[in-house]
Amino acid sequence: MAGFLTTHVLDTARGLPAAGLEIVLYRLDGAERAELARMTTNADGRTDSPILPQGQFATGRYELVFAAGDYLRATGQAGDAPLFLDEVPIRFGISDPESHYHVPLLLSPFGFSTYRGS
Repeated sequence: MAGFLTTHVLDTARGLPAAGLEIVLYRLDGAERAELARMTTNADGRTDSPILPQGQFATGRYELVFAAGDYLRATGQAGDAPLFLDEVPIRFGISDPESHYHVPLLLSPFGFSTYRGS
């Protein structure tokens, strides 16, 4: 079995999935950053397919960048400019090429958290 990467974004201020939020996945190699995928969350706050599917999954360092500011503006939660949170980057490592890595984002206009989910 080959591994894969998924994500899920929950809007903790509204108590809802964060639909319509753009996410970009990069692979990091030293100072280099290569874009691998660009997706938008669905009504459940998830991408319609794994953001890094089997066959493309490999050990290494990665970065997910969540377009939080665009989402907050679209949902009327942005507040005054400049936004406290605009792009939210999460850097993480994949060490087991056979595992499912799930990197969720819990988001509000003034804070966020993440963890390795299942």
